[in-house]
Amino acid sequence: MRRILPLLAALLMTTPAAAQDPLRLLAAGSLRAALEEVAQAFREAGGGAVTTVFAPSGLLRDRIAGGEAADVFASANMAHPLALARARGLPVVLFARNRLCALARPHLVLTPDTLLEAMLNPTVRLGISTPRADPSGDYAVASFARANALLPGAEEALLAKALRLTGGPDSPAPPAGRNLYAWVLENQADLFLTYCTNAVAAASESPGARIVPLPEALAVGADYGLVVLGDRPAAARLGLFILSPQGQIVLARHGFEAPTLPKEPLP
Repeated sequence: MRRILPLLAALLMTTPAAAQDPLRLLAAGSLRAALEEVAQAFREAGGGAVTTVFAPSGLLRDRIAGGEAADVFASANMAHPLALARARGLPVVLFARNRLCALARPHLVLTPDTLLEAMLNPTVRLGISTPRADPSGDYAVASFARANALLPGAEEALLAKALRLTGGPDSPAPPAGRNLYAWVLENQADLFLTYCTNAVAAASESPGARIVPLPEALAVGADYGLVVLGDRPAAARLGLFILSPQGQIVLARHGFEAPTLPKEPLP
């Protein structure tokens, strides 16, 4: 499969892009930096113009189901694209993986071994994204469930105290030019569970912010799913480009695990 992808990508990209409206790529907010770069590479390779729209995956699913145009949907989970694809008889592919980290304010000195204690501390404001609207929140809730095996009652306590600060339809937006998670950490939370890729970007803007990997007992992986919804050939080319070595290299550079990236160096 990995040897076939570069050939397929090359063959598809040789078909000239039709002079049509730009493709619409709707994708999870955590993919913004990576897929903006991939879309630019696609344009430069002759694939055609791409309009990118980034938002929480669950909200995008609802918008697409409600009639919003989308040629390609790249979600931070598999469930949302599957919900759209099943009704249309379309395949969904896993194109990237992520994981959860804790983003902490500078005064919190944490290790993976002490993270659960801090999450349960009533004086620590624990933030997550909004479950169901944003898969990041669902992954955080799944981590809470795993905490119950370490400390009975932990799941209930964490669900009760966790602040749903991002990813919802009414979640406040940061000031222009500010990283969402850096802004939330500075103003609304002491500790925030988010994707490790988001945490790295936030920490670069928030001096002293700490990134703590979840311990293995709490760790939850995030599978990212992609579905091509548009019937134009260019939509299939864009989907395949994201899966191709060119697209996967960009995802890996932005901190994602790229499952279709070849193990061997490209010629």
